[in-house]
Amino acid sequence: MDAEQTRSLYHPVTIGSLTIEGNLFLAPLAGYTDRAFRSVCLERGASFTYTEMVSAEGLARGSENTEKLMSRAEREELLGVQIFMNDASVAIRALPRLLQHDPSIIDINCGCPVPKVVKTGSGSALMKEPQKVQEMVRALKEYTDIPVSIKIRTGWDKNSITFKEVADAALSAGVDMITMHARTRQEGYSGTAQWSALTELSHFVHNRNPRVAVFGSGDLFSPLAAKEMLKTTSVDGVMFARGAIGNPFIFEDTRQVLTGGKAAEHDLAVRMKVMLKQLHRMGTDSSQELACREMRKHATSYLKGIPHGSRAKQELVQATSYAEYEQVCTRLIEGDL
Repeated sequence: MDAEQTRSLYHPVTIGSLTIEGNLFLAPLAGYTDRAFRSVCLERGASFTYTEMVSAEGLARGSENTEKLMSRAEREELLGVQIFMNDASVAIRALPRLLQHDPSIIDINCGCPVPKVVKTGSGSALMKEPQKVQEMVRALKEYTDIPVSIKIRTGWDKNSITFKEVADAALSAGVDMITMHARTRQEGYSGTAQWSALTELSHFVHNRNPRVAVFGSGDLFSPLAAKEMLKTTSVDGVMFARGAIGNPFIFEDTRQVLTGGKAAEHDLAVRMKVMLKQLHRMGTDSSQELACREMRKHATSYLKGIPHGSRAKQELVQATSYAEYEQVCTRLIEGDL
């Protein structure tokens, strides 16, 4: 592949009426993609980000905690909102409150494997119900002019690989974008993502409607992995999920690699500065103590692979104030741990 072809791997993407300048997205992650985390990812090169998974039923019932999930991050001009539900009627009832937040894209979750979501008929359960997916997309397209996307898996299990059927149903209803995590619901996050299925999906969708964007997800833990996915599967873009936790730098690094450069070296001081920035932003939406507790799951990823990082983790899981976090980071940087 020559330099010109390599540069073309990073490019604008059009989703319905919306054009986004890059094709490196942050996936919706329950419990992780709050506005503090989205903000640091955007500052570090994410082209677009999604909220945590939002309950359409919760919106329809006026739940304040549900609505808080859609609060925009500072300078978050575009807002992707992912909703989950088991019926198109729920989506219609949720729309009035959803539209108050002026989403740029509405995504339907058809891939969450968590039992408490699946048992309601939502998430991955929809991989067995293409007709329901069609009805949900059609309802959102009928009542709004906002681009609609779906996030799917390859199927329910190895004996029920249905991504083409679900994609076909969504296409017939006018979906604008399809993202697939290349594992079945049964696999969860285990094993290896089947990128060959992404190749099948991209060809399937683009042959039917080349204007519909196809994104890939699964096992994207490095810029080189993202480059390989884009090269080999013909997807239009990639969606980082677990690979971005504790590593918002993956977006700018991937852009560098896709445009013929090299990923930057982010020294420990820079990593800790970004982690603390995220912590303080989390605190604007809750108490300092709660923010410190919630930050622990991110902090362990920020510290992964760092010399003496395990000692720092042990101290941070006990930290309940900004000052304690800052002291641990300072000692780590100065080599005092």
